[in-house]
Amino acid sequence: MDIGVVIIVVVAIIGGIGYDALKMRYKYQQLASGKGVDKLEQEIAELKQRIAALESIVTDKPYQLKQQINQL
Repeated sequence: MDIGVVIIVVVAIIGGIGYDALKMRYKYQQLASGKGVDKLEQEIAELKQRIAALESIVTDKPYQLKQQINQL
């Protein structure tokens, strides 16, 4: 195997690890500063709305009837 290929592979691996480390550091800095908390709270509120919509669909009588018909 050529040494040039080995060097390229090693540099790519180290670069990927470094990139992931910087990304995680940035993420934790946002959480520590409080900016991330607001974003997470907003995301939780949106997910709760989506869950409520899905629960209303699943508990709906026509949906249950459709499921029973499909099982037959």
